[in-house]
Amino acid sequence: MSKTTAIVTGGSTGIGLAICRRLLANGLQVINLSRRPAGLAAPGLISVSVDLMDPAATREVANRIVREHQVTTVVHNAGAIREKNLEAVEPDDLQALFNLHLAAPVALVKAALPAMRAARHGRVVLVSTRAVLGLAKRTAYASTKAGMLGMARTWALELGPEGVTVNVVAPGPIAETEMFDGVVPAGDPRREQLARTIPVRRLGNPDDVAQAVEFFVRPEAAFITGQVLYVCGGTSVGSLTL
Repeated sequence: MSKTTAIVTGGSTGIGLAICRRLLANGLQVINLSRRPAGLAAPGLISVSVDLMDPAATREVANRIVREHQVTTVVHNAGAIREKNLEAVEPDDLQALFNLHLAAPVALVKAALPAMRAARHGRVVLVSTRAVLGLAKRTAYASTKAGMLGMARTWALELGPEGVTVNVVAPGPIAETEMFDGVVPAGDPRREQLARTIPVRRLGNPDDVAQAVEFFVRPEAAFITGQVLYVCGGTSVGSLTL
């Protein structure tokens, strides 16, 4: 068995890559699960290619990883939006994002549970979104990401007695990410307009979110579980206009 290992999903770019950097800096071995390799070459970082919308492939990869590594930290960051008005939403959109946002972390955490229980220590962080509070054209995205909140609270109650904490980080508008850039491209005047509606008057960046994830993962955060931390510049207590 290798040293303590963290699984991070969606670590190839943006928020996931920033999370990988921070966990590596904290001395963890990091296994990135994404469709593409992480945009970083570093000792202690392993990239595994997998489509997390495929439940069977996700389970196979998860079970293979835990046979070789002592996984006691799982950070599920991978996500997709599928921006559509209600009349355009199809059952396939809901199923695909259910697989990615909910079924994938279930498979990953279940696979890691034996090592967490043996160590009497575990950290699970689910990266959701401020959009769970409401945002137009986000039916499949917001509904499945909202499911993370109930899942985390449930797991916090079940796993707390075994030393495992489960928390959620919910980002607001984060620039320098493929998801954000796909909706509001660089140079689009809506970026400046959006920043003016955010209480702190700026867009977030990937490391803003990674710092919150790092906090929940640290050993010192052992008395915090079942919580949702909005990293959103204040948009969770105000309005967001895009």
